[in-house]
Amino acid sequence: MTIRVLVADDQAMIRGALAGLLDLESDIEVVAQAADGAQALEELARLAESASISSDSAANAGAPPATRCTPRHAPTADRVASARPNGPAGQPVPADVAIIDIEMPRMDGITATQAIRARFPGVRVLIVTTFGRPGYLQRALDAGATGFMVKDAPVEALAHGVRTVAAGGRAIDQSLALEALSTGSSPLTDREADVLREVEGGGTIADIAHSLGLSQGTVRNHVSSAMLKMDARTRAEAASLARAAGWL
Repeated sequence: MTIRVLVADDQAMIRGALAGLLDLESDIEVVAQAADGAQALEELARLAESASISSDSAANAGAPPATRCTPRHAPTADRVASARPNGPAGQPVPADVAIIDIEMPRMDGITATQAIRARFPGVRVLIVTTFGRPGYLQRALDAGATGFMVKDAPVEALAHGVRTVAAGGRAIDQSLALEALSTGSSPLTDREADVLREVEGGGTIADIAHSLGLSQGTVRNHVSSAMLKMDARTRAEAASLARAAGWL
């Protein structure tokens, strides 16, 4: 059975190369591409709608959807006619695996993973990113991803990861997994992480307080706590260290 894959990456060259390499595999077919997490959701919704329409048309014609034959490299709207309709709650499964980058505009990969798993639970998520940070790995798994690999992995390893995730297994970069175990989970609270993200944007204490709906005193307390946990001398350094660890 062909594994249907969506690829989401904000760098067009990398996205195209990744899709092209995977499409060379006899059992993997890239059915859609997206430039960010929000577009990935839009593409999955479109694929699901096309699959549902196709399934209804096939049923009305007296033939099950699985009997429809579509050329491997036909336009995407035609390819999704063979999408499997038996996902959780009977909803169409628009793709078997979504390959998602982490740092993307509009909607980052971890937020997208949460949204995909909530809206399309039959779609498994494989994070493929340049940023192999232990904190990112833990956050991705918490969001519902079942795979985490770096972009410089050999194409054979990446294809194997797609197959593993599609089959219900986990495909985790082993060196990252070991590093994540030694590093541990983020010491920051959710609110401290929110404050440090605002710090990254150059916000003053007053700006951050206004943005997050907090008092300036509360913001200062969160900044002080985050600096202590990150062993940082300034709030900017605390934000930088937290980002480098993948905790933001």
